Amino acid sequence: MDLDGTLLTSDKRISPVSESILARVRAAGVHIVLASARPPRSVMAFYTRLDLDTPMINYNGALVYDPPSQRVLAHRPIPAAVAGDIVHDARSRHPEVIVSAEILDRWFTDRVDERYTTETGRHCKPDLLAPIGEWLNQPVTKLLLLGEPPMLTSLRKYFATAYEHQVTMVQTEGFLLQIMHATTSKAQALREVAAELGVRREDVLAVGDNANDVGMLQWAGTSVAVANACPEALAVADHITGHHDENGAALAVERLLGV
Repeated sequence: MDLDGTLLTSDKRISPVSESILARVRAAGVHIVLASARPPRSVMAFYTRLDLDTPMINYNGALVYDPPSQRVLAHRPIPAAVAGDIVHDARSRHPEVIVSAEILDRWFTDRVDERYTTETGRHCKPDLLAPIGEWLNQPVTKLLLLGEPPMLTSLRKYFATAYEHQVTMVQTEGFLLQIMHATTSKAQALREVAAELGVRREDVLAVGDNANDVGMLQWAGTSVAVANACPEALAVADHITGHHDENGAALAVERLLGV
């Protein structure tokens, strides 16, 4: 289940109704797996609130992390050289672009601009605020470019050709371009988590709302898009449920599982 725009309300909470439904679902023996673009530290509050014991999918699938054992089950970082080239190209074209890197569960950047910040950035400070050369010397789990939407759209089009087959990109918010290794997807990560849990594909129910959820919705045996989902997600979903501010995700799980 995706978090932002799906399970979480507009004010980034799990409603009491959704929490109660998911508690019953979990008590019935269903594995609840959170699949998010967020890093582990930004998912843990929701994971703990739901009293989960499953692996979580982070960074759109670039990292699969198991909190109970504190093990990294899968990691698909961008090679340091490729990440360095991308940052060089971005800054050469647009010196004002904000560059951040998530490496496992740590945040590195050389500049913070309050006008452009992620949901995680609103609650967490960088682990290292320093010149890029001091930290862009290792594989990067997720590279983030932030700034004016037209600038990021231009960069995304350029990178799609310049780094074809090397990276995959998601621009779910106008001011944020997320860049990950080409093999990264929530679908692949979900496949690995299902295997880890011994769950067959046909027994997987996926719920999402955005473009980065489409592959996951297509892979799962049953898929649900919330009413506020993007057109791409709505087009591939088996079922459409209520709005994320109306407990649509949890109500769909309750209805489809009969719990």
